[in-house]
Amino acid sequence: MGNITFTMIKPCAVAGGHSGEILAMIAGGGFKIKAMRMLRMSKADAESFYSVHSARPFYGELTDFMSSGPIVAAVLEKENAVAEYRKFIGSTNPADAAEGTVRKRFAKSIQENAVHGSDSDENALIEASFFFASRDLF
Repeated sequence: MGNITFTMIKPCAVAGGHSGEILAMIAGGGFKIKAMRMLRMSKADAESFYSVHSARPFYGELTDFMSSGPIVAAVLEKENAVAEYRKFIGSTNPADAAEGTVRKRFAKSIQENAVHGSDSDENALIEASFFFASRDLF
């Protein structure tokens, strides 16, 4: 198991002014921020990042949404980071998310669920390298 994971604060949470609160929750949850930047993904960036979902019916809607406004991308460090972060953010569907999780507090819907979290150690590395060079990690 790895000690890094990747997250994005999604456009809905950034637009809602929740980036600071989410970052404070992340730090309070024992995650160390190794790299972070705010940017707006182009449609092509979103399509590339989410290419694993290209055959799914929600792909176009997802990539439109993810390129609709700024995001905050970050690499986080903690022992067993992927599993710990996924538990910390809660279920994709905020109605099913546990109390005290990021998604329970900030998500509006399954799509507008406030944050992205890597689903495996392998994908954490792939996703982190999409946004950050190794020299950007502290």
